[in-house]
Amino acid sequence: MDGSSELKKTPLHALNVSLGGRMVPFAGYDMPVQYPAGVMKEHLHTRAAAGLFDVSHMGQVTVRARSGDNTDAARALETLVPVDIVGLPEGRQRYALFTNDQGGIRDDLMIANRGDHFYVVVNAACKDADFAYMQEKIGDVCDLTLHDDRALVALQGPHAEAVLAELWADVSAMRFMDVRACDLHDAHCIVSRSGYTGEDGFEISIPAALAETVCRRLLDHPDVLPVGLGARDSLRLEAGLCLYGNDIDTGTTPVEAGLEWAIQKVRRTGGERAGGFPGADVILDQLENGAARRRVGLRAEGRAPVRAGAVLATDPEGQDIVGTVTSGGFGPSVDGPVAMGYVDGKAAAPATELYAGVRGKFLPVTVTAMPFVKNTFKR
Repeated sequence: MDGSSELKKTPLHALNVSLGGRMVPFAGYDMPVQYPAGVMKEHLHTRAAAGLFDVSHMGQVTVRARSGDNTDAARALETLVPVDIVGLPEGRQRYALFTNDQGGIRDDLMIANRGDHFYVVVNAACKDADFAYMQEKIGDVCDLTLHDDRALVALQGPHAEAVLAELWADVSAMRFMDVRACDLHDAHCIVSRSGYTGEDGFEISIPAALAETVCRRLLDHPDVLPVGLGARDSLRLEAGLCLYGNDIDTGTTPVEAGLEWAIQKVRRTGGERAGGFPGADVILDQLENGAARRRVGLRAEGRAPVRAGAVLATDPEGQDIVGTVTSGGFGPSVDGPVAMGYVDGKAAAPATELYAGVRGKFLPVTVTAMPFVKNTFKR
C-alpha cells in the first residue's frame, strides 16, 4: 500500500498517534510498530511489569446456532477445526486451527464458549477470508457476525492482574483461558485471561466508542506502557509462538508445526468424534506416524540474529540443506539471537548442531527446546 489513506484504522488509531506511535502498514491497517520508549524497552517492560497492545486489527466473530442450541454451533465448528469444541465448558477458551483438505493450516484462532454463542478471534490478514469460509461452510446452521464495532487490546505482563483489578476486582479469580464479561470504566467488555507473549495477561474486547477511554484509564497506571508490533513479535518469538504466514501456513500441518497438543484425544483416531475436519486423513496419519519435518527452536552463537529465510544445513559449507528459518531476531530477555524454523526429522532433536546461512556465511546454531523463556500463565 502506498499511503496511510488507503489503510484501515483501528478504533484506537488517534490514541496510538497521540502516544507517539510510529505507524506502519500491517495487514491492511495503520498500526504502531513502536512508541517513543522503543522496541527493547517495551519488550523488557512487558516482561517486568505490564504492556498494553492495540490488537484491534484482529477479527472478532460471534457464532450463534440458529436452533438456539449452542451444541449445534459447537458441532458446526468441529467440522472446520481438529479441536474439541463440544466439550469446551462455558466460560472457557481454546486455541484452534482452521485446516484445509491437504492438512495445511488456513489460520490459527481462539474459540470461546460464551454460553449462548461462541466468540472467535482470528488473525487480521485472514479475517475476511476466514469469515467468508465460515459463512460458506456453516452459515446454513449458524448466524455469524464479524464485528467492526469493537476494539481489542492485550494487557500483558506480571503486573497485568493487579492493574486490571483496579477496574474489576473479580479478575483475580480468573485462570488461564477463562473468559468473562465485565464492566470496565462503564464499558461492557469481554475479558479472556490469555495473550501471545508468554506472560500472564488478558485480552479485552471493548465497544469501539469507549475503547480510548478504557485504554487511557489503563495507561494511567504507572506500571503500564504502550507496546507496539515490534515488541509483540519479539515477545511471541521468545515464547516459541507461531506467527501465521511465517511459521504456519496452508502448506504446514499442525503436526509439522508441533501443535499436536491442540488436538484433543476425542478428535484423534479412536476418539468419540475422531476426524470429520478438513485434512483429517493427513493429520491423523501424522499424529500416529510422525511428519517428515518439524518446527524447532534455534539458538545462534554470538550476537548476529538469524532472520527468516535463512537456510539450515548440517555442514558449515551449506552442502546438506535440511531446513529453513521462518522467524528470527534478537531476544532481549535472553540477551541473544533466537529463531525458529523447519528441519528434516533427522535434524530435529534438541542439541543438534546446524549451520544457518547468514550474509554469505554459515553460522553455527543449535536446535533448542521452546519456549526460550518460561511462560508465566496462571493455570
